[in-house]
Amino acid sequence: MSAPSSQQRRACWGAKDELWKCLDSHEDDGTACEKYRSQFEALCPAQWVKYFDKRRDFLKYKEKVEGGGAEPAARAAKV
Repeated sequence: MSAPSSQQRRACWGAKDELWKCLDSHEDDGTACEKYRSQFEALCPAQWVKYFDKRRDFLKYKEKVEGGGAEPAARAAKV
């Protein structure tokens, strides 16, 4: 597989941005954003889709931790 051209990268990133914007406005309801998800998957290489999905999960988790909303795991050692 060859590397995506700059035009293909811009299209992929644009589709990712539109999907994330939709998910943000619909509180991560994937069914409301199916058309954006389809476009994102069609325009981006599969590895990028996997990476961006993990990246979004991480950023949401980080936001939750920084906001004080995350609870420690039940088995976390008490020090």
